[in-house]
Formats: sequence, C-alpha cells, structure tokens
Amino acid sequence: METKPLNVFGKSLVECSLDPLTGFYRDGCCTTGTDDHGQHLVCIVASADFLIFSKKQGNDLSTPLPAFQFAGIKPGDRWCLCASLWLEAYHAGQAPSVVLESTNQKVLDVIPFEILLEFKHSE
Repeated sequence: METKPLNVFGKSLVECSLDPLTGFYRDGCCTTGTDDHGQHLVCIVASADFLIFSKKQGNDLSTPLPAFQFAGIKPGDRWCLCASLWLEAYHAGQAPSVVLESTNQKVLDVIPFEILLEFKHSE
C-alpha cells in the first residue's frame, strides 16, 4: 500500500466510502499499491446509467455477491473505480461523477485533471 496517499489536489486523500466498503484494500479509500493491477483510483458516485454500462462491459458492480460480502453498488453509492474503466465510460459518454478530494493523485498518470474536473461531483 502506498504511504500517505494524496488526492488530485496534492492534499491528503479523503475517505471515499465505508458503506459500501470500498477501495482495493477495503479501507474506504482509493489507496493503491503494487498488487492493485486495476488501479482503483477514482472515487465515483454511481449512476444507474453507469452501472448498466459497467455491467455490459463485463464489470458487474450492481449484482450482490454474498459469498464475498458484497451487497452490490446502487445509484448514489460511492466506489473506488479502476481508472481504465472510468476512462472507457468517459469515451462512451457514460462516465459517472467523481469525488475529487477522494480520488487518488496517481490517476493523473492516466486521466488528465481537466477531464476529471468536468465530472466533479457536487454535494
């Protein structure tokens, strides 16, 4: 796991969600490390359209998997998403909004800040 993760503003990474419990390490934050090959860096607020898109792409986030203590993501839930899937959704016109304070700075190696800013979640 990375040490003192920063958000896209260069400040301390803010928790994304504890309910549902998210993050590659299930620590509530979009922290990453060498074993996180999917780069779960983007804190999103799921929309119904995005969840449908994601399922069609083979990443079903909405169906519960009780064996893995996963209740499924619902519209309005926050979730640490793989940078590549967010970018794929962006190119398809289906990108969900982003909680920038909870999005890991390392995502800027994959997605330009200006694009993320367009999708800033407003409380």
